[in-house]
Amino acid sequence: MGFYESAISLILASVGAVILGVTGLVGVIFASYVIQVYSKDHRPPVAGPIFYQLLNFNKLFDYLAYHANNNITFRMITPTHSEIYTADPVNVEYILKTNFSNYGKGSYNIGILYDLLGEGIFAVDGDKWRHQRKLASHEFSTRVLRDFSTTVFHKNAVKLVSHISKAATAKEVINLQDLFMKSTLDSIFKVGFGVDLDTLSGSDESSNRFMKAFDDSNSLVFWRYADLSWRIKRYFNIGFEASLRKNIIVIDNFVYDLIQRKREQMKIGKLDGGKEDILSRFLIESNTDPENMTDKYLRDITLSFVIAGKDTSAGTLTWFFYMLCKHPLIQEKVAQEVRAAIKTESNLCTDEFHDRLTEAALDKMQYLHAALTETLRLYPAVPVDGKSAAEDDILPDGFEIKKGDGVNYMAYAMGRMASIWGEDAEEFRPERWLENGVFKPESPYIFTAFQAGPRICLGKEFAYRQMKILAAAILYFFKFRLTNEEEEATYRVMLTLHMSKGLHLYAIPRQ
Repeated sequence: MGFYESAISLILASVGAVILGVTGLVGVIFASYVIQVYSKDHRPPVAGPIFYQLLNFNKLFDYLAYHANNNITFRMITPTHSEIYTADPVNVEYILKTNFSNYGKGSYNIGILYDLLGEGIFAVDGDKWRHQRKLASHEFSTRVLRDFSTTVFHKNAVKLVSHISKAATAKEVINLQDLFMKSTLDSIFKVGFGVDLDTLSGSDESSNRFMKAFDDSNSLVFWRYADLSWRIKRYFNIGFEASLRKNIIVIDNFVYDLIQRKREQMKIGKLDGGKEDILSRFLIESNTDPENMTDKYLRDITLSFVIAGKDTSAGTLTWFFYMLCKHPLIQEKVAQEVRAAIKTESNLCTDEFHDRLTEAALDKMQYLHAALTETLRLYPAVPVDGKSAAEDDILPDGFEIKKGDGVNYMAYAMGRMASIWGEDAEEFRPERWLENGVFKPESPYIFTAFQAGPRICLGKEFAYRQMKILAAAILYFFKFRLTNEEEEATYRVMLTLHMSKGLHLYAIPRQ
């Protein structure tokens, strides 16, 4: 009995400590908030304490967009600093390019992201960022990677069409988001790491566990931005932090096994047709610099490629097909453009279709490109991107920034600003991107879906090519309609913009 009484006392003491800590933290937040509200400094308007993000977490990006429509630059208060949010393109250009050196990820963001992304390119500054950027830049600029990735995208498109065809024949509901997530995961593992997962077929249970653990961790890590008590919870291994720790174990086991298998393949020279994929190049470098290129560092690099290669394309395609179902005339217009680009009126089999889906044919699909870009405007893959001020500064709009402030540009809010896009900003209208039928890009500081400046996305063309191949293939063979046409889709609040309940629809074969 003494043991149980001691255990109960310890549990009660731990719970009490957590409650006391959280209560104290809330008190400090509100005290900081009151002080900042009455500050005479020329600082951005205060929208509230950071605690308000918890109260509005399930619709956080719309909550931030609401404040951006009132004040295009504003801030929320934490006990240690202000989190500044801006949707002003002039400020965005200043942060991402003009004074780039002052706005890195910073220790605050790095600390939040570390358990999942470690020292990968999206969660690191300085020499390690430059090192990964240089190696990745070389890979993405090679014709070999372009040709190989295109072949992989075509093969996975064939698998996707086959999977949808079976469901369409049986008149079954499909979750298109899930299929896209699996297809793009297979693609990035093949292109980036030379590994055939075949997640789409469902035959590799370990890759499905990895994908679920990775997606859940993405969401759980983002929660930390709103929950300032996450370090306490991590220390006691309770709540979401306990779930995150379990997921990280699944992720680590999967990735370290991948790295070990690649090392063994390289030792015996058994690579994919002699091709050195991205991971193999990093492994080669690790042999010459084992002190810095550790397996932990390779693990972090690998996960950065996963989030870049899977989440961005799959998420955008999900929202794209949702918008096509909401706008059936646009869906038909895209489908007709695909048929015109491959120059056929008759129905082709999948092999014949992909033989005709050449680079030249893809280049002719200007309306498809515009529709994908319009999707990214309204549903950017990364809805909010955070930086941190290394030194005091003044933004172009005159607002003062203090050293240690978080500085975030809001891609999701920017896509909905009438001051940027006009009164029809919230309408899905691909034509806004076309001039005489030809796609016309916008400034990356206005259309921020791929970031801009020195950190601009290296895989932009890679992503567009994958999305266009997959979209063209399935729109050539199928029409789509939502299972519930009255229901409005919502997002899952995480680092990347997933649809919260998946995209459930019917596929109807085209005659």
